[in-house]
Amino acid sequence: MKENILEKNNWNVKNCPVRNVLDRFGDKWSILIIMVLGERERMRFNELNKEIHDISQKMLTVTLRTLEADGLVKRTVYPEVPPRVEYEITDLGRSLVPYINSLAAWANVNIKEIQESRERYGVTI
Repeated sequence: MKENILEKNNWNVKNCPVRNVLDRFGDKWSILIIMVLGERERMRFNELNKEIHDISQKMLTVTLRTLEADGLVKRTVYPEVPPRVEYEITDLGRSLVPYINSLAAWANVNIKEIQESRERYGVTI
């Protein structure tokens, strides 16, 4: 009988690293912000807001704080008038970019098949 992979790695709801990480940044905004900062390295809030057209300022603020708390994004406030704030991807965040890019490439290759399957099941997103 095959061993349960979750039990083998002692992963349960509380200590499963995959679930823990995906719960924190598995939303669409976090991934997009990491992708954008992965290309641009450092950006101001308004630049990020313009780059990701349909994100609200509140959601951008909340998502950046979450990414900062997880060590994926660094926020720097410059003592100027008016204050200048920049966000940059950290080394940890940068190490995630190739995996996100691989997922994005997979999605681009398979999106048509996924959409067709959704249509067969009457699912719209």
